[in-house]
Amino acid sequence: MDVNLINPFIEATLHVLSSLAFTQAKAGKPYLKKDQMARGDVSGIVGLSGEARGTLSVSFSERSILSIVSNMFGEPVHEINDEVKDAVGEILNIVSGQARQKLESMGRSLKGAIPTVITGKNHTISHITKQPIIAIPFDTDNGHFTIEVCIEEKSQPG
Repeated sequence: MDVNLINPFIEATLHVLSSLAFTQAKAGKPYLKKDQMARGDVSGIVGLSGEARGTLSVSFSERSILSIVSNMFGEPVHEINDEVKDAVGEILNIVSGQARQKLESMGRSLKGAIPTVITGKNHTISHITKQPIIAIPFDTDNGHFTIEVCIEEKSQPG
């Protein structure tokens, strides 16, 4: 997978958390993910279609998402509930939108589906392509989260 397809998702994630949730995150080294286990307690996944197809997901540890949502709401949130799940979907929607805008400025047009949010310890994330899954870990002062990008180029007619 082209690294130029990954960077817009990293940049959008950092920007959205900084501006929406006043949370500074630091991206770690991307790696090839070999399994479907989520790296967090609550995950959002969104399908991508257009010139390529694939998925974008984000998995937050409980500690990190409670801190992020508390910052977004301006009041403490103590448990993963429907409001937290809605916030995860909204964060993912905005990250996806910003990354897709950046990709469009590079000549790549993708559309995003409606995010799905999954919660629970040891849940799995199924990406819709058989392409490699690139995972990018992030650290915040209040825990970690991981985004995963899996994009399959459509074969060119030939």
